[in-house]
Amino acid sequence: MMPAIEIALPLLALWALAGYLLGSVPFGLVIARALGLGDLRAIGSGNIGATNVLRTGSKPAAAATLILDSGKGAAAVLVARALAGEDAGQIAGLAAFLGHCFPVWLRFRGGKGVATFLGLLIALAWPLGLAACATWLVTAAVTRFSSLAALVAAALSPLWATLLGRPDTAALLMALALVVLWRHRENVARLRAGTEPRIGRKTGR
Repeated sequence: MMPAIEIALPLLALWALAGYLLGSVPFGLVIARALGLGDLRAIGSGNIGATNVLRTGSKPAAAATLILDSGKGAAAVLVARALAGEDAGQIAGLAAFLGHCFPVWLRFRGGKGVATFLGLLIALAWPLGLAACATWLVTAAVTRFSSLAALVAAALSPLWATLLGRPDTAALLMALALVVLWRHRENVARLRAGTEPRIGRKTGR
């Protein structure tokens, strides 16, 4: 008989592929086009996420994008976990996040992954997800910077995981936080320069 690890690795690879393909669906781009809002890549920051959809002036479109982008991260975790266990759930969630950030359909130029990140956190452990969402909301309410809120929520997520009894997810969350930081590197530069747009602006980068 083949060792269990040799059997498990191909299955985990399949879950990673499934998670990636699910995560790579550019819901923001699809919704904006369906509603006649234009090509998101030519609007505001050029990002395909909910924050840039909001810059079109359509709050319903932004809300739908937020729900679907977070939902695909949660779905990847929940389905993989239910069918193949916790390891598969974490791998599928990571892959969905990477799929959103680097979708093959858009030449690997995707979103910044915040909604997908929060969605998969809620699916991994809802107290952890709620803590991260609360961190985002408080930071956004105080500073009015969506990017800064995302960075703070991602950076603190490994700490929340440790405090809330899910240290087994800390390594995954550290990896996700590093990708979030990398995807927001231009935002960090604008924050330092004082040119980062605040939440609610329809135009600008």
